[in-house]
Amino acid sequence: MTRLLRNLTGLLGFFLLWEVVVRAGLVDKLFLPPPSDVLVRVVELLGDVSFLRDVIATVLAWAIAMGISVAIAIPAGLLLGSVPWLRDATRSVIEFLRPIPSVALIPLVLLLIGSGPEAKITLAVYAAVWPILFNTIYALSEIDPVLTETAKSYGTTKTRMLTSVALPHAAPFVFTGIRLSASIALILVVSTEFLAGAARGIGQFILEASSNSSQLDAVLAGTVVAGIIGYVINEGLERTGRRLFRWSTADAEATT
Repeated sequence: MTRLLRNLTGLLGFFLLWEVVVRAGLVDKLFLPPPSDVLVRVVELLGDVSFLRDVIATVLAWAIAMGISVAIAIPAGLLLGSVPWLRDATRSVIEFLRPIPSVALIPLVLLLIGSGPEAKITLAVYAAVWPILFNTIYALSEIDPVLTETAKSYGTTKTRMLTSVALPHAAPFVFTGIRLSASIALILVVSTEFLAGAARGIGQFILEASSNSSQLDAVLAGTVVAGIIGYVINEGLERTGRRLFRWSTADAEATT
């Protein structure tokens, strides 16, 4: 609770500074509405059924993308992390694909699968897979040799080694990757909705609102809602990680 209050105090200070800057005339209100106007607009939007459908569309696409990312990245990370020759053979391909910005693939994805929900889900999966994959590989490479040697001395099979030694050790690191990927996936979903013109979503709402210069408060309100969703997701995952892995500090690390 103390940590949450500190976070909210910092956020309140940011909004207060923003309000003072605009009210003092340092920035034209026409180009940057004060937070008092934006927050009123947020409340209005939360009562708008159409906007709530946009929020649901974004959150649903994010959830699907995260589910697919976890289903792909964890088994792939376990495989690459436990088979050194396969990891070495695929390293060049992975290092080639990983730096490619997901937004740069929007034209290709639109041509291949269209502009429906599949496009934003595909791009979010592409971006979200990497932190989970690399954290899983890293976790397996950092297993204490004493653990593995002890397990081998008791005749533990490779399958049992993976489930009883590797997975418990890797779990906190994998969860950290999931937490990092959750934010990345949300960013990609909203960005794709904005850049590719999805039928529904917060990004699409921001795109439509930005076409009218008199609706900048709506643009910022949509942005604030996206930020709130991201904060809630990250805070929820962080609290879950602290509860699940109290015995480890890996959930507080960010290794990609």
